[in-house]
Amino acid sequence: MYFYEPAKGHGLPHDPLNAIIGPRPIGWIASLDGEGRRNLAPYSFFNCFNYRPPIIGFASSGWKDSVQNISETKEFVWNLTTRDLAERMNETSASLPHGEDEFARAGLTPVAGRIVSAPRVAESPVNFECRLSQCIQLAAADGALIDSWLVLGEVVAVHIDESLLEGGVYQTAKAQPVLRAGGPSAYYGISDAQRFDLIRPDNR
Repeated sequence: MYFYEPAKGHGLPHDPLNAIIGPRPIGWIASLDGEGRRNLAPYSFFNCFNYRPPIIGFASSGWKDSVQNISETKEFVWNLTTRDLAERMNETSASLPHGEDEFARAGLTPVAGRIVSAPRVAESPVNFECRLSQCIQLAAADGALIDSWLVLGEVVAVHIDESLLEGGVYQTAKAQPVLRAGGPSAYYGISDAQRFDLIRPDNR
C-alpha cells in the first residue's frame, strides 16, 4: 500500500485526492454581483447534501467572485454540464477580471431565473435556482481556518428538459453529464451500459 501523510506531501506527480474522490459532478455556478453583473464558474468540489429541503453546495479555494456575489445577493443557479457543453464550461474557468462576463466569453445565453435573480444557462438542460443557506469557512482539525469556503444553497426551483423524463423518471445517462476526475485535464461521461441496480436491504 502506498502511504503518505497529506501534511507532509504526497510525493506523487499529481495530488491523488481528487482522482480518488471521483468522478465528481461539476458545480457550474451562475451568480450576479451587487451591481447586477453576471458571473459563471465551474467548481469540481460540488454535491447534493439534503433531500427536504433540497440543499446543494460547492467549495471554493479562496474567496472568489462566485462566493463574493452569493454572499452579497444570497442567490445562485447551478447548471448541469453536459458533454456538448464541456468545452464552453471549461472556457468559463478562465480567471477573468471582476465584472467581465463569462457567459459572453463562452457564447452562452443567460436567462433570468423564475424565482431568483441570478441567470440560468439556457443551453443547459437542468438548472437549480438556489438561495444561500450557509457560507462556511473551512477549518483544519486543529481549528485553524483555511482559505476555502463551503457555499450551501436551498434549491427553490428546478428546470428540467422534458426529454430527460421517461415515465416521470429522470434519465441520468441520457443527459450525458460531465464528471471531473483526477489530474489536470481528466473528465468522464457515463452511459447506460455501465448501469447496475441495487435494492436496499430491509431493516431487520
